Amino acid sequence: RLPDNGWMNPPAQLHWLENGIEQSVRWRSESGALPPRRVVLADDTMGADAAYRLACEGTALLWRGDFHNARQMLQALARRVDRKPRRRATPQAADPSTPAQAFHLHRQAQAQRARVLGMLIIPLAADFSVPLRRAPDFRDACSEAWDGDARTARDGAASVVSLRELSGVVGAHEWRKKGVEVASLGGPGHNRIHPHYGVFSPVRGEYVELVAQAPLPSNTLAFDVGVGTGVLSAVLAHRGVQRVVATDQDPRALACARDNLQRLGLQEQVEVVQADLFPSLALYGQAPLIVCNPPWVPARASTPVEHAVYDPDSRMLRGFLDGLAAHLAPQGEGWLVLSDLAEHLGLRPREQLLGWIEAAGLEVRGRIDVHPHHPKVGVAGDSLHAARAAEVTSLWRLTDRSQS
Repeated sequence: RLPDNGWMNPPAQLHWLENGIEQSVRWRSESGALPPRRVVLADDTMGADAAYRLACEGTALLWRGDFHNARQMLQALARRVDRKPRRRATPQAADPSTPAQAFHLHRQAQAQRARVLGMLIIPLAADFSVPLRRAPDFRDACSEAWDGDARTARDGAASVVSLRELSGVVGAHEWRKKGVEVASLGGPGHNRIHPHYGVFSPVRGEYVELVAQAPLPSNTLAFDVGVGTGVLSAVLAHRGVQRVVATDQDPRALACARDNLQRLGLQEQVEVVQADLFPSLALYGQAPLIVCNPPWVPARASTPVEHAVYDPDSRMLRGFLDGLAAHLAPQGEGWLVLSDLAEHLGLRPREQLLGWIEAAGLEVRGRIDVHPHHPKVGVAGDSLHAARAAEVTSLWRLTDRSQS
């Protein structure tokens, strides 16, 4: 975020006392969490129970021991966080009475888990190497995640990051190298999307399949609103749409989409532009097809990558619906690709969605449904299992009602 003078806010600093000397280094947090106020030095001699008590109190554990032992410590903390507490005979211990309450309790538990596990802190040298015994070389992974973003790039100084977040950076690096296979893009070797750090991976393939199968109203021009990795733009281009204009406002998503379209040889067919929702009417006019896969749960995101799932007050969904008619060419279609998970969680009723469609001057020409097949659907012990088992992802074919 830029202050009024246009300069970037200085990076947050973690402060602690070591050998009687006050120390201070850059604090890295993808979620924007403030650095802990209390810090203790931790190493291989610290027990997991003591570490857990400190972490629950909000005390950061700045690791000075063996890196592999730090990983084991993180696993030990996770086991303690995930240990189910004994049920107490109090009103607070009762099962949530509504799906919405279950969802909010689930999000609170996730946030608490993230806070506790985020207390185990790892030092990084200025070149992103980890100055700990038996530490792997994470420099390439950290450079991919942070060097391309002015908010997080290295600045010639040491820094610290939670081991949990560092593990996410490394995992994203491996996903980026391997890529995600998308059957709708053709045969092996030509059908992989490589997600960047902080950009939602297209592992939920059902929404991609919907865009690959719905009948095209035109093959001349399409807008892809919220391009992400570029997967839907690539599918449209692969289907023969002559020109696609894809938008996003996240610099990481824009870079990721351009990289994937370049890999697939579609950079001439798809133009990626920075915009909040629709491309400029003055520059690009109207399109006969506009596609949007907005976040499907109206709740606050905790990290940038969660913005692909959580959208407070359904801002992107409502913005897309409200602006769609003005950007649609005559007889064109807007494809709204949306899960109904929010409906099963009691967060947004179907009647509200239909009311927004009508208020925007739109009507439903048709709808294609598919049941998700991601792994969480089959996890019966999950507190949100009933909602996930009932979930349906739909492609709503919307048109301008005044054109009917």
